[in-house]
Amino acid sequence: MSTARRTTGYAPRNALNAGALKSGIAARSQARGDDAAVRAWLLNHFYRHLVANFEPAVKIDSLDGARQALRSEAMPEWVAARLGAPAKASVGEAAAPPAPVVWVDPVEPRLLALEVRLVEFLTSRKGTALDGKLDRITCPQALALWDNEHAEMATRIERGWRHSQPEALRTMLPTSHGVFVELLPDSALLRAEMAFESYVMRHCLGQFSDRRALSGGYGERYAEAVAQRRLRLLSLRDASGQPHITISVHVLANGALTVDQVKGKQNKPPIARYVEDVLACLNALGTGEETPDDCIAIGVVRTPAGWTRIEDVADATTQTRLVARYPQLFARLSAPTPMVEWLVAARQPGLLAERSPMAASVRYATRQMPAPGDAEAVVATEGVPWPDISPSHAAQIQASPSRGIAERQTG
Repeated sequence: MSTARRTTGYAPRNALNAGALKSGIAARSQARGDDAAVRAWLLNHFYRHLVANFEPAVKIDSLDGARQALRSEAMPEWVAARLGAPAKASVGEAAAPPAPVVWVDPVEPRLLALEVRLVEFLTSRKGTALDGKLDRITCPQALALWDNEHAEMATRIERGWRHSQPEALRTMLPTSHGVFVELLPDSALLRAEMAFESYVMRHCLGQFSDRRALSGGYGERYAEAVAQRRLRLLSLRDASGQPHITISVHVLANGALTVDQVKGKQNKPPIARYVEDVLACLNALGTGEETPDDCIAIGVVRTPAGWTRIEDVADATTQTRLVARYPQLFARLSAPTPMVEWLVAARQPGLLAERSPMAASVRYATRQMPAPGDAEAVVATEGVPWPDISPSHAAQIQASPSRGIAERQTG
């Protein structure tokens, strides 16, 4: 993203899947309940940034490349015209190079993380001089402002300190490395405790623009959500009262809980020694089946039986559901079932290059075949390799499919 941030505008590019990008932004914004101004900004400036500047983006320079990227989606007419026969330039006039065509993964993790960061920034503008003027800020400008603010935030953290306020906490769950406490939503010291958590953990949870009044900025958004009981904040404290993990949990209208974030210090994933503590806390909370990226980053997932390490998922149905939703987790399963390996072979066979299948049938089906012309080259009929038939037999099957079937039935 560093290259994109050096400009305040948008590069000339065309998105092959512009519609999917916009609909994804709109759906996520609606699900979050963003303000109308924030949603409008995302559909304008964030969308334009994805099309023009976002990396990684797949460059599309042929119709075959476009078909492969679109898969089963219909080919837009402008793409066929653009990537078909080359346009002819006027006599004596040099042809201007057309804008590149790219495909951007609508659910790329870095895209989603960037969107969350920008929503946090835009929401924190409420009540400031920029409120009502968001449409004048380009996405690269917003990112630059976010960087500057967090650099200043780091400086302010070094200058200030707040003591923990035990009256703002309730003990929730003792663990092997300390105790999980919850910040009380109705405590008059809630904001002070949030500020303490941020000072130690080096994240923006309790960073208020007015440090004396503990109001405004990023902290305001979180404090209001906690006070309104839309968000719960939990902290793993050691014997001396120092925090090591911050967990935020959304409270849905029906009272159900979904995990929002699980952060170690400086917004990094919690270190390995605290994974069991996290599992104990999440299982005690009884959250829904959503698994956020923060949990995947430390190797834990929500299963029907509860939260567990990815390596410990052994149930066949659970493995299949898990890998269908998060294919990248396949490599972390200790003993993947044949069904899971077939699923990966069908959807993302490249993952099998990193880990050889355990099932013999999958190993055979995905083996590396000899190159054409080799002494051990096999016959391919309708794209399917058959190592045990001769070229003449293959020709007979292709010439008379019914005869080939009969031969195989009687053979």
